[in-house]
Amino acid sequence: MAITKKICLLGAPGVGKTSLLRRYVHALFSERYQTTVGVCIEKKVVITPAGEIVLVLWDLAGDDDQQRLQASYLRGSSALLLVADGTRPETLTAALEIQDRVVALGSPAPFALALNKADLTAEWRLTDAQIGAAAPRMASVTRTSAKAGDAVESLFQQLALHSLKA
Repeated sequence: MAITKKICLLGAPGVGKTSLLRRYVHALFSERYQTTVGVCIEKKVVITPAGEIVLVLWDLAGDDDQQRLQASYLRGSSALLLVADGTRPETLTAALEIQDRVVALGSPAPFALALNKADLTAEWRLTDAQIGAAAPRMASVTRTSAKAGDAVESLFQQLALHSLKA
């Protein structure tokens, strides 16, 4: 019998939350930017050493001054994925601020961090020091590329395992 775990994807607009999800669930990538309105929910079954896990993945709208995180969307989360864009360091700051707000709401779920757009090496702006400062707050930190598919599968495998701890 499969275990069902809810995982929420959080971050600033345009960091690649939807692209990571589409790459993982449907093996697709589109250059066209699509704004998520509210929440988009996908499911995928993951086989882990602990058994079969049904991931219910909630892609939440980008958190910014116009769109605030809906606390009700977080209820029942077993893990939370913060996504930042490696070409825009301010999105890592935004992800850490989101994490602080979620923790203040009392969420016990572990956090993982995806540093997306790793394929854009010439435009990469996050420093090792910035990443190192964020790392102790996370269950894991992974450099990903939704476009190339780099580390996307392993990221969600890690999330599945993190979700078992919640």
